[in-house]
Amino acid sequence: MSKITNLPTPTLISVNGVELEIFEAGQENVGNPIVLCHGWPEHAYSWRHQMPALADAGFHVIAPNQRGYGKSSRPDQVTDYDISYLTGDLAALLDHFGYDDSVFVGHDWGANVVWSLAQLHPDRVSKIINLALPYQARTPKPWITFMEEFFGADNYFVHFNRQPGVADAVLDQNTSRFLSNLYRKNVPLSPPEPGMTMINLAQAEAPLGEPILSDEELAVFVAAFENAGFTSSINWYRNMDRNWQILADVDPIIHQPALMIYGEQDMIPKSENLADFVQNVDVVSLDCGHWIQQEKPKETTRTILEWLAESGGT
Repeated sequence: MSKITNLPTPTLISVNGVELEIFEAGQENVGNPIVLCHGWPEHAYSWRHQMPALADAGFHVIAPNQRGYGKSSRPDQVTDYDISYLTGDLAALLDHFGYDDSVFVGHDWGANVVWSLAQLHPDRVSKIINLALPYQARTPKPWITFMEEFFGADNYFVHFNRQPGVADAVLDQNTSRFLSNLYRKNVPLSPPEPGMTMINLAQAEAPLGEPILSDEELAVFVAAFENAGFTSSINWYRNMDRNWQILADVDPIIHQPALMIYGEQDMIPKSENLADFVQNVDVVSLDCGHWIQQEKPKETTRTILEWLAESGGT
């Protein structure tokens, strides 16, 4: 086991021009892969509860720290984090292991990458399980322009793009406080404070709700971001409009069987037209917030395994 509690020792592999830090379980189950894709600001460690159970169920579990995270490569150019590169990394990861396709599981930004992988590399995806972020239909205007008009300049997607470096510096200076304040559950509903949400969280002295992580678990995330900083992961957001262009002429329909898992208390709204774009989708809601697989680990794992069994998986 690695120094990261409850995860196997990682390996660094070269794919698509970068090195990715990879955690594996169930290597004896060669031929039945499942790839777990984390969100922001996360780490492969966010799948620690699911990895052993999936391996026991007969899967070769592959959980990468995607580019910009953990000990994976952190390219300097913002455009090196566009959706072509992010999905290309996952396709190359399958090549590395000799797999034609795989089940892909994504949470938050990882879900966005998995949806896009199914569009850009459809033959590499056998089934999709996504948490928190439903499929995002392409907007009439570029995404950041659309979001700025709809949500205003303080929306963190917009802020990351319009004021590059500002939030990065605040989060880097307050890494432990930011992550401790972010990874909470049962947060009471209240009107949004003025200012940018993520900066507010990084500077808030009194966190709301209850902690999701133990001190030991939180320390893993804190150490990872103290080492890597936040800029490389925030650069994913700085390619939203570039991604909008890349996906312009791509089939918008997801054809693979899919499971969408929502958190009932999540601030991300459920999709009202998901089945219009994801034509073979099942939907499950769990009584939790945004950090679904960490807030409700047993329920998440059971939901995943039951759906895979019912949809013809192991």
